[in-house]
Amino acid sequence: MDYGKFKYELKKQKSAKKQKDQTVKEIKFRPNIGDHDLEVKVNRMRGFLESGHKTRVRIFFRGREIVHSDLGRKLAQDVCEELSDISSVDMEPKIEGKNLIMVLTPVKKQ
Repeated sequence: MDYGKFKYELKKQKSAKKQKDQTVKEIKFRPNIGDHDLEVKVNRMRGFLESGHKTRVRIFFRGREIVHSDLGRKLAQDVCEELSDISSVDMEPKIEGKNLIMVLTPVKKQ
Protein backbone atom coordinates (compact mmCIF):
# COMPACT_ATOMS: atom_id res chain seq x y z
CA MET A 1 0.00 0.00 0.00
CA ASP A 2 1.17 3.50 -0.82
CA TYR A 3 2.16 5.56 2.26
CA GLY A 4 0.56 8.71 0.81
CA LYS A 5 -2.70 6.87 0.33
CA PHE A 6 -2.47 5.56 3.90
CA LYS A 7 -2.00 9.09 5.30
CA TYR A 8 -4.91 10.35 3.18
CA GLU A 9 -7.21 7.63 4.56
CA LEU A 10 -6.21 8.47 8.16
CA LYS A 11 -6.92 12.16 7.57
CA LYS A 12 -10.28 11.30 6.01
CA GLN A 13 -11.26 9.15 9.02
CA LYS A 14 -10.33 11.89 11.50
CA SER A 15 -12.41 14.50 9.68
CA ALA A 16 -15.42 12.16 9.67
CA LYS A 17 -15.20 11.78 13.45
CA LYS A 18 -15.18 15.55 14.03
CA GLN A 19 -18.62 16.08 12.53
CA LYS A 20 -21.34 16.11 15.16
CA ASP A 21 -24.80 14.93 14.22
CA GLN A 22 -27.29 17.42 15.63
CA THR A 23 -30.77 16.03 15.54
CA VAL A 24 -33.98 17.90 16.22
CA LYS A 25 -35.99 16.38 19.04
CA GLU A 26 -39.70 17.09 19.23
CA ILE A 27 -42.06 17.39 22.19
CA LYS A 28 -45.81 17.57 21.59
CA PHE A 29 -48.20 19.52 23.79
CA ARG A 30 -51.92 20.20 23.87
CA PRO A 31 -53.12 23.68 24.89
CA ASN A 32 -54.97 22.41 27.98
CA ILE A 33 -52.12 20.35 29.48
CA GLY A 34 -51.99 19.74 33.22
CA ASP A 35 -49.35 21.32 35.45
CA HIS A 36 -47.55 18.09 36.29
CA ASP A 37 -47.60 16.86 32.69
CA LEU A 38 -46.11 20.18 31.58
CA GLU A 39 -43.38 19.89 34.21
CA VAL A 40 -42.48 16.36 33.07
CA LYS A 41 -42.24 17.38 29.42
CA VAL A 42 -40.19 20.50 30.21
CA ASN A 43 -37.75 18.33 32.17
CA ARG A 44 -37.49 15.97 29.18
CA MET A 45 -36.75 18.98 26.95
CA ARG A 46 -34.13 20.19 29.44
CA GLY A 47 -32.34 16.85 29.06
CA PHE A 48 -32.39 17.13 25.26
CA LEU A 49 -31.04 20.68 25.34
CA GLU A 50 -28.31 19.83 27.85
CA SER A 51 -27.12 17.01 25.59
CA GLY A 52 -26.84 19.53 22.72
CA HIS A 53 -29.92 18.78 20.61
CA LYS A 54 -32.26 21.33 19.08
CA THR A 55 -35.79 20.87 20.37
CA ARG A 56 -39.03 21.55 18.52
CA VAL A 57 -42.11 22.41 20.57
CA ARG A 58 -45.31 21.39 18.79
CA ILE A 59 -48.59 22.49 20.31
CA PHE A 60 -51.36 20.80 18.36
CA PHE A 61 -54.97 21.87 18.38
CA ARG A 62 -57.91 19.54 17.79
CA GLY A 63 -61.31 20.57 16.55
CA ARG A 64 -62.31 24.04 17.65
CA GLU A 65 -59.30 24.52 19.92
CA ILE A 66 -57.62 26.43 17.08
CA VAL A 67 -59.96 29.35 17.88
CA HIS A 68 -58.07 29.75 21.17
CA SER A 69 -54.58 29.97 19.68
CA ASP A 70 -53.73 32.56 22.35
CA LEU A 71 -53.66 29.71 24.91
CA GLY A 72 -51.11 27.91 22.76
CA ARG A 73 -48.95 31.04 22.45
CA LYS A 74 -49.07 31.51 26.22
CA LEU A 75 -48.02 27.89 26.73
CA ALA A 76 -45.12 28.34 24.28
CA GLN A 77 -44.06 31.48 26.15
CA ASP A 78 -44.19 29.62 29.49
CA VAL A 79 -42.01 26.81 28.11
CA CYS A 80 -39.57 29.36 26.72
CA GLU A 81 -39.30 31.15 30.09
CA GLU A 82 -38.87 27.83 31.91
CA LEU A 83 -35.90 26.89 29.70
CA SER A 84 -34.42 30.37 29.19
CA ASP A 85 -31.35 29.54 31.30
CA ILE A 86 -30.12 26.82 28.92
CA SER A 87 -31.76 27.66 25.59
CA SER A 88 -32.60 30.41 23.15
CA VAL A 89 -35.44 30.68 20.67
CA ASP A 90 -34.32 29.69 17.18
CA MET A 91 -37.74 30.02 15.54
CA GLU A 92 -40.49 32.16 17.04
CA PRO A 93 -43.87 30.44 17.60
CA LYS A 94 -45.90 30.33 14.40
CA ILE A 95 -49.01 28.49 13.35
CA GLU A 96 -48.74 25.90 10.58
CA GLY A 97 -52.12 24.33 9.95
CA LYS A 98 -53.46 23.09 13.27
CA ASN A 99 -50.04 23.21 14.95
CA LEU A 100 -48.12 25.97 16.68
CA ILE A 101 -44.40 25.32 16.27
CA MET A 102 -41.39 26.81 18.04
CA VAL A 103 -37.73 25.68 17.93
CA LEU A 104 -35.29 26.05 20.83
CA THR A 105 -31.52 25.72 20.53
CA PRO A 106 -29.08 25.06 23.36
CA VAL A 107 -26.94 27.99 24.49
CA LYS A 108 -23.19 27.51 24.19
CA LYS A 109 -21.52 27.06 27.57
CA GLN A 110 -18.86 29.68 28.37
